[in-house]
Amino acid sequence: MNSAVDLVVPIAVMAVAFVLLLGLFNMVRGGSPNRSQKLMRLRVLLQFIAIILIMAVIWWKAV
Repeated sequence: MNSAVDLVVPIAVMAVAFVLLLGLFNMVRGGSPNRSQKLMRLRVLLQFIAIILIMAVIWWKAV
């Protein structure tokens, strides 16, 4: 179970970074502003989930 918990945080952080890079790439190449907005909203949601997961892992390790 510990190895599964240890994998959750890096996966969440990589998901945030991936969506951030997609959004930045879309803005740089002059893509749809609507798509950039959706990607940035998704990034914020993923950041929220990542923070919750990080806090849960810290709590799990402390217990």
